[in-house]
Amino acid sequence: TRFLKVNSIDSEIRRDSKNTAHKDAYQVILDGVKGGPKEKRLAAQFIPKFFSSFPELADAAINAQLDLCEDEDVSIRRQAIKELPRFATGENILRVADILTQLLQTDDTAEFNQVNAALLSIFKTDAKGTLGGLFSQILQGEDIVRERAIKFLSTKLKTLPEDVMTKEVEDYVFAETKKVLEDVTGEEFVLLMRVVSGLRVLQTVSGRQQLVELVVEQAFLEQALNPADPDTVDRLLQCTRQALPLFSKNVHSTRFVTYFCDHVLPNLSTLTSPVAELDIQLEVLKLLAEMSPFCGDMEKLEANLNMLFTKLLEFMPLPPEEVENGENSASEEPKLQFSYVECLLFSFHQLGKKLPDFLLDKVDAERLKDFKIRLQYFARGLQVYIRQLRVALQGKTGDALKTEENKIKVVALKITNNINVLIKDLFHNPPSYKSTVTLSWKPVQKTEAVAPKRPSGEEMGSGGTTKKQNSPLPRRDARQIYNPPSGKYSSSIGNFTYERGGFRGGRGRGFGARGNRSRGRIY
Repeated sequence: TRFLKVNSIDSEIRRDSKNTAHKDAYQVILDGVKGGPKEKRLAAQFIPKFFSSFPELADAAINAQLDLCEDEDVSIRRQAIKELPRFATGENILRVADILTQLLQTDDTAEFNQVNAALLSIFKTDAKGTLGGLFSQILQGEDIVRERAIKFLSTKLKTLPEDVMTKEVEDYVFAETKKVLEDVTGEEFVLLMRVVSGLRVLQTVSGRQQLVELVVEQAFLEQALNPADPDTVDRLLQCTRQALPLFSKNVHSTRFVTYFCDHVLPNLSTLTSPVAELDIQLEVLKLLAEMSPFCGDMEKLEANLNMLFTKLLEFMPLPPEEVENGENSASEEPKLQFSYVECLLFSFHQLGKKLPDFLLDKVDAERLKDFKIRLQYFARGLQVYIRQLRVALQGKTGDALKTEENKIKVVALKITNNINVLIKDLFHNPPSYKSTVTLSWKPVQKTEAVAPKRPSGEEMGSGGTTKKQNSPLPRRDARQIYNPPSGKYSSSIGNFTYERGGFRGGRGRGFGARGNRSRGRIY
């Protein structure tokens, strides 16, 4: 009854809030949080309604509303949370934002949505003050609160209009995020990079360069790589994936490419994968290939090219030895690892543009001869496999190409066509670096370079020309040079369908374990 009486003199209270009787009546409302469910529901409604009329009771009012936000009755909690934005005025905004951020830890879906709505509501009142409360909890709050606050920022900030996310507000987000990045888990790093990458203020060349610098700091590129430590490898993978979309002709990948050539490629075979099912060598080579077009001037260009050249030799086998009668020996045919070679050839081709005389002047004659023999053998095997793939896919359209087997063959054809185009460039005399290909796992954006009418293995002589030789080898020998193993691509579908970014590292891997926090309620 006393609650209803207070409500009935609403206008009178607003005219004369200093009246002792009115103040006593508001105190009755505040005390209602200790009553039964009916009193609590009324209190949840009336406390915020008259909050601005009794500034001297502001702290008591906020604390009373907060008690209702923690009530056992979920309906009372939701009502109290819904009204919290009405307290977000003046200097109270930071406190209310802090409270709402802590309430993100609820497991009740409707309540969680109510908290999200309340936070978005006070953003429109004071975005910077709201962010202050969120970042306060991210830096000092319990782990569950920190985690959900970061996820809130990563999903909700991009939905706010420009009149809310002003330049000043975005600058504040960037500054606070840099503080948080000093101690993050791998998952947090990815989410926070999503936050800052979406800021309009950083969509310039200068802004993207700042983002790359953030990633460089996390990647520890000044330290040697420990290939046996999955956490260290995971850190490098996560950081490289975050930097990759930022690279362009004006924002260079030079430091990452140099690090890969200096520390990753020499240890490629000993890298420890952070995820069991991940082909870590292929993943690393894919990342290197994607970064290579965006290299700027490199101090160690020749050394980097030499490392790529060395790795290419490892993945491009020599032809099997022949016995005296000219037949191939009984030893097993070398396996041609097309997906690895595509990545290495592409990276070598991209860096080779910067030092086009590398194969002519920087590689000794014996090594170059060995390379051409391997290249020619690989090219012949490539032609056989391309023919088989084209025959297998001939006449297939629509749903027929969507079967798992045919999808694998389509990707395999992309890979082999890419290698074919790049090899032809290197067979030019002098070697050429003019052809353009789209990496097999990337969507085609421009007209892709198409391999010319396939020449036979004999037409690709070691002299660097595709002109037919005067004394070609017998066709029988050409057929014997390479017999692709059946089902090769069926057994390695993971190599062709792995999507960059789908990898999930363990929480905290490689980014330092944040200390356990036990702060309790710090409203």
